[in-house]
Amino acid sequence: MNEHLELLSPAGNAAKASFHIAFGVDTHYFRGMGVTILSIIENNPTVDFVFHVFAFAVSDDVRKKLHQIEASRGVSIEIHIIDPAVFDEYAKFPSFAQYSVAIFLRLLIPGALRDVTDRILYLDADILCLGSIAQLMAMDLRGNIVALVDDNGEETVRNQCANLNLREKRYFNSGVLYINIANWLAHDITPHTMRTILDSDRQFTFPDQDALNIVLDGRAKYIAGKWNFQYNLNSFLNAGDFRMGAIDEAIFIHFTGRVKPWHEWSLHEAKALFVKYQSLSPWAGMALDMPKNHKEMRLFSQFLARRGRKARAALWFAKYLVKKFSAGQTYKSA
Repeated sequence: MNEHLELLSPAGNAAKASFHIAFGVDTHYFRGMGVTILSIIENNPTVDFVFHVFAFAVSDDVRKKLHQIEASRGVSIEIHIIDPAVFDEYAKFPSFAQYSVAIFLRLLIPGALRDVTDRILYLDADILCLGSIAQLMAMDLRGNIVALVDDNGEETVRNQCANLNLREKRYFNSGVLYINIANWLAHDITPHTMRTILDSDRQFTFPDQDALNIVLDGRAKYIAGKWNFQYNLNSFLNAGDFRMGAIDEAIFIHFTGRVKPWHEWSLHEAKALFVKYQSLSPWAGMALDMPKNHKEMRLFSQFLARRGRKARAALWFAKYLVKKFSAGQTYKSA
């Protein structure tokens, strides 16, 4: 596994014929990313994959697990450690301090891989692959900057098209981006997106996604929803639906929203799908997450109540109140 200590360092000897997939992750998403990788490999066993992991830091334990995937599956996983100082040129913008630099991470990927491959598939780390990506790999991107998928939230699309004044009246979800690197760089998409985020007086709902929609308005290739099948667990759970609904011909199922399939407290059948692929990974046997903060505790209480588990729902609501009160007292003391 080749590790890159500087942003634009060469990425080893990865073959041009390989198919390259990139992630931009922080410490909360390494398990999700690892399971995403295993789901891709499992459903595409003959593809020569090179996975690129962009992060500000990677623990020894995560490195070990990624090595295990390489050794057992015959793929390459390259770590790109990003120095946050790369964003120093944007510190002059008054709004820079209000954003986490993590939201800019994926914007660095095309420039970092310009000498490695001509196209890169960027994926969020809350995605599972359910089938062959051969059709996507064969897609002709000549003349295109990026291929992507419409956001499936009708209200979100309507509001964002109006709020962002999008000419094309289409709003995409940026969790899956199939990028033509040369065209992306030729049109300066990264710096334009950065400046759109930082040099705007508008309040963005989803800063990097909104800015990309503005910059790519009318210049993106829209592809079938199966390549970014958005599945918002929170919406299903709030409706009292805990079953894994129809996912049509989804190839990439994208678990949008705050509730993820590795949350034990979701009580949703999607957990079983996640565990299926986790069991094939070095994270096999790792327990799913229980609530960590008062917001998650409140949601768990609500989901339990909807499942008719009233006593346990009351217990977790009490835990929620205690946690919320304690957090409030800590904040006041500080």
